[in-house]
Amino acid sequence: MREAGADPKYGLVFVDRLLVTLVHLRTGLTYEALRVIYEVGSSTISRAICEVRSLLAARGFAVPDRPGVRLRTLDDVFAYAEAEDITLRTDGMETQVRCTQAGRPGRRAFVSGKRKQNTIKTTTVSDEQGRTLWSGAERPGRMHDQTAVRTEGITEQFRQHPAVKAVVDDGYRGLANEFPSRVSAPSRKPKGLDDDTAPLTERYGRREHRRRQSSRRICVEHANAEHRQWRPLQRYTQRRETYRQTHRAIAALVSGRFGTRVLRVLQVRRFCDRARIA
Repeated sequence: MREAGADPKYGLVFVDRLLVTLVHLRTGLTYEALRVIYEVGSSTISRAICEVRSLLAARGFAVPDRPGVRLRTLDDVFAYAEAEDITLRTDGMETQVRCTQAGRPGRRAFVSGKRKQNTIKTTTVSDEQGRTLWSGAERPGRMHDQTAVRTEGITEQFRQHPAVKAVVDDGYRGLANEFPSRVSAPSRKPKGLDDDTAPLTERYGRREHRRRQSSRRICVEHANAEHRQWRPLQRYTQRRETYRQTHRAIAALVSGRFGTRVLRVLQVRRFCDRARIA
């Protein structure tokens, strides 16, 4: 990104710097271990990871059926969903992070009410096949999902793109109340439904409704599971200030790999169709 020769000389060529970053993001291997493997200083490893990680985070998210097209903002995602008539799946993901030092302001903001741990929440948007279209909206673990929807502009995107539909969980019930015909969320449990006096048909009917709702949005859970396979997103042990960039880089790599996998399936199907015609 700078003129050649402007920075200090690199101790590793670009291919090695890229491999160091990918190994660190995939396995969580420490800088000290990578320094021993490549026989360079820790500052060389740190510089390589910081530079390549920022480039990976800025790549955006791949569109499987359109090679070369990248979705970088929420506006891109909603425009793509509206053009291709895709029903979005939205869900949140929590990652445990390091505890804030005692006495510092804002320490309780990262304590999740659900997990009772210091976490950072992110929002993942996928399609009906579990392909990651966007992942971001990083916020402290104490913030509710509905608050993040309003602060990150997701509600405004639904207003600007009236043809986009989505399937969400209980955490986004406010979004479903605001757009009842476009956002599908599980219905509230009627009072007294679990009592012995409630009809059996109503209890089993609501259970079946929730099961179908879960089966429609399970694909976004699979997208989050793809992110969890990378070690830093299982438990982030580095500085919280770098989590946003690390998460974006990993999500972009996952979307690109999954998009390539889907493209291969499509190529096989096209080959089989041609063979049948022949």
